[in-house]
Amino acid sequence: VTQWLSNIFGDQPIPHYEVNTRTTEILYQLAECSEARCRDVVLLTEDLKQKAAEYGTEGSYLQELLLEGVGLSTSSLSKTASSYLNALEGSAMALNTKDTSLASYVAAMNDLTADILATEKKNQEMDHELTILRKKLTSALVLRKSLQEDLSKTEENQAVEKARAENRLQNMDFFKAKSEDLKFRIKAAENQLSASRMEPSLSHQALLDLSEKLAKLKQETIPMKKKLESFLDLTPVRTIAMAFHPFSKLRMEQVAANSIIVLLNGDIRH
Repeated sequence: VTQWLSNIFGDQPIPHYEVNTRTTEILYQLAECSEARCRDVVLLTEDLKQKAAEYGTEGSYLQELLLEGVGLSTSSLSKTASSYLNALEGSAMALNTKDTSLASYVAAMNDLTADILATEKKNQEMDHELTILRKKLTSALVLRKSLQEDLSKTEENQAVEKARAENRLQNMDFFKAKSEDLKFRIKAAENQLSASRMEPSLSHQALLDLSEKLAKLKQETIPMKKKLESFLDLTPVRTIAMAFHPFSKLRMEQVAANSIIVLLNGDIRH
């Protein structure tokens, strides 16, 4: 680990770190990864150097072949031919072909066309997804606006209901205080009536009950009055009427008076 750190920092001092099992293990793993990567880089560099040497040898061979077969060299080419040759070389480099043959160019163009078609298809799919996302975004914005309006209305209604509740609470407090005051007054009045020794039968509730019973009694006597009226319409026997008229009239008045007294006494007892 120390040797690896020395190689990494070179002439610079190694930063201070806490030496323990964990840090040593981490640094050891980093050292192994770094050395493995360095080995890979060295191998890749050597491979590229070897390929460059091979390409150089092949280029020299092609130059000699071109010079021997056609009698041309790169120095003897015209400016136009040199530009064409440079364009051909640039195309081969751009298309990443192994050589400048027609077959290599056709294969590279087919691959490039396939890549273009795949890219266009992917762009169409992305446009379709973008359209869907825009529609969803529009719906979400509309929903958001609707929710904001509903929220505003809810807040307004809540404020109104809160004001009503506070008003009702104030009214309830007022009625509660008023009820307590009335209870106190009623209690004071009851104490005053008790002190004055008033008969319970003369209370307001007792008088109301007595009035209701009297009205009910009057309703019950209506059929009896109608029956008496039917008897009063009959033609009396003069001798009997003359003999019993004073007595009968007095007796009927006494019976009626006694009945009313009995009924009134019974109601008062109840």
